[in-house]
Amino acid sequence: MKKIQILWLSTLFMMSCSGGNEKKATSVTKTTEEIISTEIPKIVKISIEGDDMMRYNLDKIEVNAGQTVELTLTHTGQMSALTMGHNWILLSLGTDKAAFGMAAMSAKEQGYVPQDMKGNIIAATELIGGSESTTITFDAPAPGYYEFICSFPGHYGLMNGSFIVLPQMIY
Repeated sequence: MKKIQILWLSTLFMMSCSGGNEKKATSVTKTTEEIISTEIPKIVKISIEGDDMMRYNLDKIEVNAGQTVELTLTHTGQMSALTMGHNWILLSLGTDKAAFGMAAMSAKEQGYVPQDMKGNIIAATELIGGSESTTITFDAPAPGYYEFICSFPGHYGLMNGSFIVLPQMIY
């Protein structure tokens, strides 16, 4: 028993003398540009999928003001663009998505993008079918809460979500 106590005491003594518990002070100085470039990438890549069940895999996307958005839409289903086409449309603030979706139904020749409502669109992909992908690049709009939809007839009710633009971080 005494051997165990001696061993235990010697271990405590060695630990207290080893300096392993010392805290080292470090100083890191970064410029604002370095902080922004390391913490908020200039380009944000977003992948979103639509399927044959009229669903996006994302219902919320967040980006920062000032970022360039590279968005790729992939149709993971098998149905053609004629029967189950998908697109991704970012609507401007205050746009009534139901009114936009209803107007899109009569815009088949324009890929279900109503020409008289183009002013309500910030960004839009082309219409794609099963196993296809499309990519768009655009600058994030001003901070706020935006909506995105698929404008294929009847899809906007299920295929929609929030596109949130956060204010640019200032340090």
